[in-house]
Amino acid sequence: MEKLILYARKSTDTEDKQVLSIEAQLNELRKYARDNNLVVVDELVEKRTAKMPGRPVFNSLLTRIKNGEASGILAWHPDRLARNSVDGGEIVYLIDTGAISKLVFPTFWFEPTPQGKFMLNMAFGQSKYYVDSLSENTKRGLREKVRRGIFPGLAPLGYLNDPHRKEIVVDKQFAPIIKQVFETYASGRYTLREISLLLKENGVTTRGEKPYCLDRVKFILTNPFYYGLFRYSGEVYEGSHEPIIEKSLFDKVQRVLVERGHQYKREVIKHDLCGLFHCSCGMMITAENKTKVQKNGNRHSYTYYRCSRKSKKVKCKEPALREELLDKRLSDFLLDFAPPKEISDFLLKRLEQDAETERANYGTTRSEAEAKLHDISIKQKILFDSYLEQDIDRQTFLDKKTELLSEKKSLAEFLNNFEASQKSWVEPMKNWLEKLNSICKIAKSNDLLAKKQLALDLFGLNLFLINQTPILTSYHNDKRAGENRLATPAPRAYFRLCSELRSVIKNFRLRRNRDKSIILVQLYNTARTYFSIKAE
Repeated sequence: MEKLILYARKSTDTEDKQVLSIEAQLNELRKYARDNNLVVVDELVEKRTAKMPGRPVFNSLLTRIKNGEASGILAWHPDRLARNSVDGGEIVYLIDTGAISKLVFPTFWFEPTPQGKFMLNMAFGQSKYYVDSLSENTKRGLREKVRRGIFPGLAPLGYLNDPHRKEIVVDKQFAPIIKQVFETYASGRYTLREISLLLKENGVTTRGEKPYCLDRVKFILTNPFYYGLFRYSGEVYEGSHEPIIEKSLFDKVQRVLVERGHQYKREVIKHDLCGLFHCSCGMMITAENKTKVQKNGNRHSYTYYRCSRKSKKVKCKEPALREELLDKRLSDFLLDFAPPKEISDFLLKRLEQDAETERANYGTTRSEAEAKLHDISIKQKILFDSYLEQDIDRQTFLDKKTELLSEKKSLAEFLNNFEASQKSWVEPMKNWLEKLNSICKIAKSNDLLAKKQLALDLFGLNLFLINQTPILTSYHNDKRAGENRLATPAPRAYFRLCSELRSVIKNFRLRRNRDKSIILVQLYNTARTYFSIKAE
């Protein structure tokens, strides 16, 4: 005798809906099992829709069948088992594999034959079609109610759903309370908390007999349903229900809500030079505001920059520095790198000469590469003709063909990339010189952000504030600074370039060097070497 598991299901877990569905199924299925001498080893009940896969009781049913606890299922109809293609397909698959040998339905005939499985698939398909069409019909009905001005949902507080007329009517018990709530809050003398307590005094509470939360009170006060409109699917529609309040009263309440809910934005004090310097201990420099109140009541605000002191290993003793003093010292530091016109003109002139020379060299190289490409094309044609004439064997042809194609590919890539490589170091170096020429103008201005950006472009995060003085150093002296650098991919080489630039500028200003061209050429070569390495 085959063992069966009885399975009963209703589509909702709400106790007051489909009340008799489960009990009726169980009674009918038990009677059917007794009349037909069926062995039922267990009864499973599930209160969940079968529209989507993932029912826990149903999944446990299939697991027990796979484990051999039973070989069949007793249910009222196939639609109790599945209304989606996934669950229906799994049942059919278990029948194909022999895990399920018997499906018993009082209202549906089934045998594990091709015809029986075909009819079962049709029953599952009809169940899915019923669910899909029911969803569409429900949505169509809801849209029609909206077009008629009837809110397709549960009526808000102050209204009732009339089951006979299928309309929303005014609740004579709570409608006066809602009107009182709007009038009370419109006076502007009461808060949302006090409105919640007012509702509680009039019997409007949660299921736990607690006052409404503030969000729920605010939802009531902002619901247009009470003056004749309603929201549905993100849109506002004109309702056919009777308004409780007037639109003017609702608008007054909204103005009070805006005034009471206005949040003053806290003034954000920006510290323009944060994120530029490291402290001697390796931590970043941060800023803080201090206010001094004099005896006569005058208040003065100051900004100080200091170490963030986040290191647990090193106890930093660097003193704080006023923003005005740091601004002056940063300007002085930048001016040390502002080249005189004589240096700028020399570097730009040499840069243009080298760029022109490289353009000429690239032109020559390109002509040679194009000539080689032409020769390779001719060689390919000759090679192919020789192979067709059987002057060379196939292996020789393939080897020579591979060699020519490889050479052709290399030359083609060179022609495609040579224009970009021509500007690989010229343009960055030209931009660097332009930034150097802008130092005087920016350093003498009061724009802290411009000074910070200029310092970042020139030095990255290699600036330290040691003994209240900006200092440029290479990152290898401090790992933390190196990990966070912004604009110096080769810090050591760039550090040498900056040091040499500052030395040349200082000598020029002091007029110490008579033969200036030598040190200018040396400075230019150092800059070109750095930007060439950077481009690679």
